[in-house]
Amino acid sequence: MDDGLQEVFLIAQSKLDVIEPGKERAFLLGIARRRASTLRRSLDRASRRSEHPLEWVETSTAAPDSNERAEQAHARAMLDQILDTFPPDLRTVFVLHELEELEIPEIAELLGIPVGTGASRLRRAREKFEVEAERMRVRLAREREE
Repeated sequence: MDDGLQEVFLIAQSKLDVIEPGKERAFLLGIARRRASTLRRSLDRASRRSEHPLEWVETSTAAPDSNERAEQAHARAMLDQILDTFPPDLRTVFVLHELEELEIPEIAELLGIPVGTGASRLRRAREKFEVEAERMRVRLAREREE
């Protein structure tokens, strides 16, 4: 992750002359989205080739005596699974609003989309989140019964 972040800033540094004043945040977000997309595709290809997909990806582990950390890690993994089902445009708006706590007008400006489009994407993302979360609840309930 640190390498990806460093790449974003190196790319931005090389393009300082084309970044419009006041648009720095949107520019960085655009670079970060493209790098994340590229990394996700690379990971997907690697996991399809590997018998043990993504086992080399560094993951955080909870302290053995911390139930709260274990629950948070499990919740984060479930959230990641749900977000992986989202198309990129919905995932971006959902994460920026629900996790980064940005408002729709700010998101629209960052992404260069109309406010109405941002609001529509958020509504659709929330609906998709509810559907996927319910699927996960049902699946987990079945696994506990077995």
